[in-house]
Amino acid sequence: MCGISGWFDTSGERPPNKGLVKAMNDAIRHRGPDGEGFHFAPGIAFGHRRLAIIDLVTGAQPMFDETGNLCLTFNGEIFNYRELRKELQEKQHHFRTTSDTEVILHAWKEWGGDCVSHLSGQFAFVLWDAKDRTLFLARDRLGEKPLYYSFLPDRTFIFGSELKALTQHPDLPRKIDPCAIEEFFALGYICDPRTIYEGVQKLPPGHTLTIKRGQTPRLIQYWDPKPAANDSKTLDDAAHDLLDRLAAAVKSQLVADVPVGAFLSGGTDSSATMALMAKACSEPVECFTIGFENPKFDERPYAAQVAQRYGGRQHIEVMTGHETDAVELLPGIFDEPFGDSSALPTYQVAKLARKHVTVALSGDAGDELFAGYRRYAFHGREESLRSLLPQSIRGPMFGLLGNIYPQIDWAPRMFRARQTFRELSQDTAHGYFHNVSVVPDDLRTTLYSDGLRRDLQDYHAVDVIARHMKNAPLEDAVGIAQYVDLKTWLVGDILVKVDRTAMATSLETRVPMLDPGFVEWSLGLKPEFKLANGEGKRVLKRALEPLLPHDLLYRNKQGFSVPLADWFRGAMGDHFRLAMQAEGGLATSGYFNIAAIDTMVAQHRSGLRDHSRALWLLWMFQRFLEREIGAPAKTAATV
Repeated sequence: MCGISGWFDTSGERPPNKGLVKAMNDAIRHRGPDGEGFHFAPGIAFGHRRLAIIDLVTGAQPMFDETGNLCLTFNGEIFNYRELRKELQEKQHHFRTTSDTEVILHAWKEWGGDCVSHLSGQFAFVLWDAKDRTLFLARDRLGEKPLYYSFLPDRTFIFGSELKALTQHPDLPRKIDPCAIEEFFALGYICDPRTIYEGVQKLPPGHTLTIKRGQTPRLIQYWDPKPAANDSKTLDDAAHDLLDRLAAAVKSQLVADVPVGAFLSGGTDSSATMALMAKACSEPVECFTIGFENPKFDERPYAAQVAQRYGGRQHIEVMTGHETDAVELLPGIFDEPFGDSSALPTYQVAKLARKHVTVALSGDAGDELFAGYRRYAFHGREESLRSLLPQSIRGPMFGLLGNIYPQIDWAPRMFRARQTFRELSQDTAHGYFHNVSVVPDDLRTTLYSDGLRRDLQDYHAVDVIARHMKNAPLEDAVGIAQYVDLKTWLVGDILVKVDRTAMATSLETRVPMLDPGFVEWSLGLKPEFKLANGEGKRVLKRALEPLLPHDLLYRNKQGFSVPLADWFRGAMGDHFRLAMQAEGGLATSGYFNIAAIDTMVAQHRSGLRDHSRALWLLWMFQRFLEREIGAPAKTAATV
């Protein structure tokens, strides 16, 4: 795993600013502490930071082909590189190294832009073809590896693995996008391809971008999650097939010339990954667990069962709720506002793992692929009710009930009828949006200043949900919601969280369940194999029955979360109150109604309401503003 950066003159061959490109590369040193490399030529500059995983001796980058016409800077791993190497050798390609990087170069020579369709792995890379005068950018199918870019006012183009590489450029437009603020407070993250800055974008997953001087850049989608043909007729047939496919995916992602371990939270998905990894390895698996002093959030007993069953060497750390120093690192890790509080334990487990291994396998994506989130069951039931009543009746009736029903934050989701009534009063996209939103519409309206609301005009974060629902290649309500999550929540939250926190510690992570073939196969399963009678992950749990304890598989879902509400009423709450009083943040940004924030803090501290998630988002946004030098003066909305 590595970090990449670079500069390109889209209008000519001006000489690159070597000091600037070096500063961009230095900003992402944590992604590759094992070495650096550069390529400078008229009109082009590449930087690379290396975390050596495969071919430790000859895999340095940027890498050239034997002619010197092709240059590549690459972040990621190609898991089928050995098979591709053999195929390319049969086509008379000659290799000088044993690295997966060189395979990409020869794949480009053989297939051009279609090379990405032949690559199985997690990757973001930029290739310069000097002969064809072509700059080619590519990102993996599910968005496991990041790639940011910007077209600058002087007609140059810059890119980098993280936003912090681009912000080294003094001419980068840093006007904050009000739509990004809306997405952040609605969903807890900023959706691809948008970033916090209007002038910076993320290359979307499954896309390539081709740039030639004098031509319009071409953004092409080469892959999208679609259900594959699946002939599993019974649940047991599907479970047997699933286990074989997942075991193959885990085994394929063990390729490395450095130590590989596993995250082990105690949940179903990480436990499955650990079990299959142990079966594929000859040595005991190093596994890493984060526990909590609060027993409601602590899964250590379940993780210990799995570690003991498979002879893993388990390493454990416990969080107390006093990790404010680690919290303060998060804004610098993510560069732009990021609101998932589980980033804190994810960072802690990555830091723990890096003491022992260089690569760790993660169990992420099981919930998205096999309908494990509780919201899928709620959404399915709500869609059934929507189908019984026309919108003309349903909207006014349930809208009225939603307005008069009391707000009960502490009740379980199934008893919070106010939220359910409001969701039923909306169409499908709005209903699911309210299911996944972090800060509800009415509270966001209260928090936003008049100026921010004017800047947003008619934009609402539900537009993202509606767009992906329209494009979903499935017909059942839960399947459509899963597709939406693969396009939004997974890529914008889960994968960002894991990549940034792990790479901040120079640890590579891999997600076997995101093997593209496995994803397509899972999407093609019968809906009832994934969710029935309120039980999600049916086929996954059935498949894992021979491998994992019954009480682990069939207990209530817990998730890798933190006791945020309690923390904000304790040490973290005190820390937050001090942060709120600092200059240069929320109070002077022009984006928020400060009186509304004060009310939220008071209500939460008193126990009257649970505003912990909204307060966390406000805290993260304030820390972003404080890091953004001059941001309030340059970008504040007009109040």
